[in-house]
Amino acid sequence: MSGSLPTPSLHTPRLRLRAFEDADDDLFALHSSAHVLRYWDAPPWSEPARAEGFIAACRRMAQEGTGARPAVERVSDGAFIGWCGLSGWNPHHRSASLGYCFDDAAWGHGYATEAAGALLRWAFDTLDLNRVQAETDTRNLASARVLEKLGFVREGTLRENCVVNGDVSDSWVYGLLGRDRRPPSEPVPTR
Repeated sequence: MSGSLPTPSLHTPRLRLRAFEDADDDLFALHSSAHVLRYWDAPPWSEPARAEGFIAACRRMAQEGTGARPAVERVSDGAFIGWCGLSGWNPHHRSASLGYCFDDAAWGHGYATEAAGALLRWAFDTLDLNRVQAETDTRNLASARVLEKLGFVREGTLRENCVVNGDVSDSWVYGLLGRDRRPPSEPVPTR
């Protein structure tokens, strides 16, 4: 890839997406929670240095131009509630992969849908994307609902493709094509 891809600063009525800062101490709390990561394909963090490595990886991704992974904070109180990101941006194939992780106290409020919707609008407009792909554990119905609200289509199942907490797990693969996304004037549903 050539050139950098600065992490966007995006705003929605309830959220602000911004580059990670060294002071984002709640990142470690988020990724050290076994409850939050119960469907994640990696174990919860046990070392605070993992957060520093994650932030450094976000900055490398921006410098290398391979994606954008902003922190998400609530406008009402400035609280860090999670992150969402696009990785693996391939300008030749015009594709990227979507991922997100939110604190369990933020679940059920439509924040993931709102944040990911803002990031997707930016990405489709800025990166000239044709396709965004996402995967979720088949047991993670809340994440599947987020993707479906955003217009993603479930395209298939990856059988036993990862081990989550010692259990072999299947994943659903979702895709969103540029021609199938909602018009910019149509609001992203938040519930």
